[in-house]
Amino acid sequence: MTLDEIKAPVRTEMSDFEPFFKQQLKSPYKLLSVVTNYILRRKGKQMRPLLVFLAAKATGAISPRTYTAATLIELLHTATLVHDDVVDETYQRRGQFSVNAIWNSKVSVLVGDFFLARGMQVALDGDHYDVLKIVSKAVSEISEGELVQIDHARRLDIEEETYFEIIRKKTATLIAACTQAGAYSATSDNTLIEALYQYGVNLGIAFQIRDDIFDFEDTGLFGKPSGNDIRERKITLPLIYALGQAPAKEKREMMSLIGSHYKEDSTIERALVFTQKNGGIEYARNRMHDFSLKAKEALSAVADSDAKQSLLQLVDFNEQRKK
Repeated sequence: MTLDEIKAPVRTEMSDFEPFFKQQLKSPYKLLSVVTNYILRRKGKQMRPLLVFLAAKATGAISPRTYTAATLIELLHTATLVHDDVVDETYQRRGQFSVNAIWNSKVSVLVGDFFLARGMQVALDGDHYDVLKIVSKAVSEISEGELVQIDHARRLDIEEETYFEIIRKKTATLIAACTQAGAYSATSDNTLIEALYQYGVNLGIAFQIRDDIFDFEDTGLFGKPSGNDIRERKITLPLIYALGQAPAKEKREMMSLIGSHYKEDSTIERALVFTQKNGGIEYARNRMHDFSLKAKEALSAVADSDAKQSLLQLVDFNEQRKK
């Protein structure tokens, strides 16, 4: 199953969404227009608008409220990415230069603020306070999740429970906001809205675990794991489990290496071997699958349709994706 096939039930709406979204970002100011157009040219798979439209179609009918919800979420999500690149001092995203790499951090922060403000304005102009409430809560939790992760990365004391708290806040809440807001735009049935929310939460957790597994897999241009999370002192599920299974001496040695030599290639290589040997990758795959099943189960309350099938297929697509 390809992503294009998954998009089929809402292909027309996704096509209509693009000019609608661009219209919300028009500005008479040259610098802002140039930066905005650069960001729009770098857009990815548009997974979040896709989730909004599929959730709406699976629970009712797509309406103007659905377009507003998708626009608000995409604006706020884009703003968080621009701000994240400044915070993380990232100069590339998806193989292209970030905004702060081409211009500077000040421009990046201000453009991110513009996207945030436009998102709120779009919602308020249409009196969509309910959608704004859903998305604002998600953005608040994303910020909390980032701060919790930074705090624990500094102290290297993350446990599995804390890991799941972080990824629920950092990743799952925004995906859940997509599916919840999409359903909210199409139905007043609280059972369906809650079902789509739970689907989004569990899909989001499974999605982040899949991303974290990539760090330990033989992928990429040279067929080697990246180890990027370790280089940033981020301890994710595969390593957390491996540390819990390893003998005390090995655990102490690994924690010492990550604490003091986390950017060295030799440390990355040892951490990858350590994680594989102690079952961390297999365990993470199993947990990912558990949350995938929960996401599918959440849709049991939703009537069968092409849109529902696409939501189910999206769960499998996530598990099987290579990037």
